[in-house]
Amino acid sequence: MTAAQFAHAAVFPPGTKVNGRGHLEVGGCDTVELAERFGTPLYVYNEQTIREMCREFRAEFEKRYPDSRIVYAGKAYLGIALLRLLRNEGLGLDVVSGGELALAQAAGFSMPDVFFHGNNQSRAEIEQSVIAGVGQIVIDNFSEIALVAEAAEAGGVRQPVLLRVSPDVNPYTHAKTTTGILDTKFGLPIATGQAAEAVREVLARPSLELVGYHFHLGSPIFRVQPYVDALAVVADFAAR
Repeated sequence: MTAAQFAHAAVFPPGTKVNGRGHLEVGGCDTVELAERFGTPLYVYNEQTIREMCREFRAEFEKRYPDSRIVYAGKAYLGIALLRLLRNEGLGLDVVSGGELALAQAAGFSMPDVFFHGNNQSRAEIEQSVIAGVGQIVIDNFSEIALVAEAAEAGGVRQPVLLRVSPDVNPYTHAKTTTGILDTKFGLPIATGQAAEAVREVLARPSLELVGYHFHLGSPIFRVQPYVDALAVVADFAAR
């Protein structure tokens, strides 16, 4: 395929194109020249692309569900400049470590818009998130119920939490990145009754406020149907 054919066939994000030299250009920068200057592998982020995608996500969800909140997963990539951009675009932020939380604080991110999330958080990191005043903590397992409750009690706050549940829905992606089925370490399975037991434990803790449920199916996922199936399972669980 020639450069011209490739440029015609490809669907590029905003601010990306094949230039007159047949090189991929991102944000006005020739990627061949960038590679020659900085070496490879090289990660290039385009502000125009990120801003337009943020706005598209917000617009599409908010016109259907006005109280939607779009949350960026910090584990994808975090930097001060990106955090300030996300903050300016009105997005929330999902962090999975004390270091990511510290970056969010350094960038001036609003702590009520931050979700603290992870599968194996230390007591120190959970205490750090409570002290910082994060909007919600995602509880992934039984041991975290006690850790978050104790940290909230010590801090004199009632901490809003989400409970991560496993809907047992296969998104048909790579086995190593599938996270919403029973045979993973992530979340509390609905089918086994563990999720319901965890709900009872959270509700019994005065320092915790259960505000909702969280689930994650895996990545990359190329079809919408697994999300539809999982939402039906989790909505039924929430109703019960």
